[in-house]
Amino acid sequence: MNVRSIRTRLTIWYTSLLTITLLILGGAAFGLLSYSLSHEMDTALDSVARAMVQRDQSRPSTLLPAEIDKAFRRYFGFSPWDHYFQMRDPSGNRDEHMSLPSSGKLPLSSKALDNAMRGLSSFETVEGLGEYPVRILTMPVMDSSRVINLIQVGMSLKSIDETRLRFLLIIAGVLPLGLVLAASGGWLLAHRALKPVDRMTAAARRISAEHLSQRVDETGTGDELDNLAKTLNQMLTRLDAAFSQVRRFSADASHELQTPLTILKGELEVALRSTRTPQEYRITLESALEEVDRIAHLVDALLLLARAEAGVLKMDMQEVDLAQVLEEIYLRLKPLADSHNVELRLGSIEPLCINGDRERLQRMTSNVVDNAIKYTGAQGNITLELHSENGLASILVSDTGIGIPVEEREQIFQAFYRSSQARSLAAQGTGLGLSIAQSIALAHGGTIQVESAPGRGSSFRIQIPISPIRIF
Repeated sequence: MNVRSIRTRLTIWYTSLLTITLLILGGAAFGLLSYSLSHEMDTALDSVARAMVQRDQSRPSTLLPAEIDKAFRRYFGFSPWDHYFQMRDPSGNRDEHMSLPSSGKLPLSSKALDNAMRGLSSFETVEGLGEYPVRILTMPVMDSSRVINLIQVGMSLKSIDETRLRFLLIIAGVLPLGLVLAASGGWLLAHRALKPVDRMTAAARRISAEHLSQRVDETGTGDELDNLAKTLNQMLTRLDAAFSQVRRFSADASHELQTPLTILKGELEVALRSTRTPQEYRITLESALEEVDRIAHLVDALLLLARAEAGVLKMDMQEVDLAQVLEEIYLRLKPLADSHNVELRLGSIEPLCINGDRERLQRMTSNVVDNAIKYTGAQGNITLELHSENGLASILVSDTGIGIPVEEREQIFQAFYRSSQARSLAAQGTGLGLSIAQSIALAHGGTIQVESAPGRGSSFRIQIPISPIRIF
């Protein structure tokens, strides 16, 4: 038996609690039994004494043993083994003619005598009259408020002690058996209740990074174990999605890196096959440098995304004039827009300053504007605006491009994702621009949202708190 198992611990706790409960109930029952037996004996002794008082008052003559036995049988329901009766005068002297000859001499304490002189009865338990203690009742016989006699009746506590002993023997015999049965039943119930956990454990052992599509069986009962199975399945679903995203990210990153590396390797191999003129070498080196720059830019983007997801993206926080940043981006990207025959213009620019990383904010906005230039056709328009909304700096980049289908709006912020229309246009890009923009916005405590309609263009809204932000 594994003591560390939940099944064993539940059984031990259940059995221990049951043992304590039974001991408490047994003790209470024993106490109530003792009290009930003692009370019944005192009541019977009081009834016998009163009957003897009435007999003495009505016929003051010698009491016969048969009459005394009859009184005891009447109120006790049987003839007790050791019963006592004797009468004393007001001074406490024993009347030999008014006592049972078979019983011993009952003692009379000073307290009982004093109570009798005041007309009160007294109960006492004395030792030494027999094998068992004797319960004695001393009752005064009154005549016109004057004590004329004292009557003492007694009863051996043998029956009470034997009844108590039998009760204890029954408890001692039944309690272990009951605990064994209860422990066995508790073990079986715990085994049955925790059986679904064993199935979950076996299923979890079978599931690995290569088999995350498997799920734990749900019981459908709606209990705690069924909720646990549902929670595990939800966790597995998230892990499966995360692993799939990592694998897709790795595959996309490898593909994006493989293309410039292949081009770089091919150009260098061609350059080394035969002697070239200095100008030809220069052209080859310039082309190779372009591919190296492309690789470096891609690696830098991947590192930024990895740091952002890990929460360790370093930010050089300072006061940044957003209006000036947007004007710089406009001047820098205007020639690129003109080369695509797209009109890039500044809309309403409200002077706003926020606490942020100037370089990151430039990259975030540039990525969004560059993305708009790529997917806005000739004669299209792109508008760049800045204004405040409810304590937020709102950067709005609107275009008249191809738009984004509804089902793809959430996916465009995933790394390497390119919409179906973007792929059909064969536009250059790695699919990291919007993902990086969203990571930078989140790092500034902001958000980036998109509103779009296919064929009507898109509108990207970046909102960043104006108040200072503490970045940890």
